Amino acid sequence: MEETTNDQQPRFSMKGQYIKDLSLENPNAPENLMTMKEQPRVDLNLDLQGRRVADNFYELAITASVKTLSGEQVLFVLDLTYAGLFELVNIPEELIERVLLVDSAFALFPFARRVVADITRDSGFPPLMLDPIDFLGLYEQRRRQEAEQASQPMATAAIN
Repeated sequence: MEETTNDQQPRFSMKGQYIKDLSLENPNAPENLMTMKEQPRVDLNLDLQGRRVADNFYELAITASVKTLSGEQVLFVLDLTYAGLFELVNIPEELIERVLLVDSAFALFPFARRVVADITRDSGFPPLMLDPIDFLGLYEQRRRQEAEQASQPMATAAIN
């Protein structure tokens, strides 16, 4: 009887998650809580940064910058960097970036979303529930843009 091993099977697991940086500015409190009459405008910027930290271990950091305005008045500004430590074993090198920026992001985002909701609620506002993010769509869009840029001829500058 031959023993089968799973030593060569690809494995992906989250080993930990943590807040790397968190900042909330509520510059016009408490006046803005008394005078807010309209649905605030929410500007969200999201960034993903992945890096290798050791053999088979990678960190993915999701940075969310949120600014909410009521008219021209700033209600709050929130900056969160939420990260996770992932172990990627037997994953081909050409797939590491995709696994990190798509699969790891899908696994980590709900926790970052909860932190944003809790912090905004604790600062006196209704909880801000970030919409789900299509990380696969964003990754594919970025790859297409990179391919288009690589296929365009480089501009040359004349030196006088």
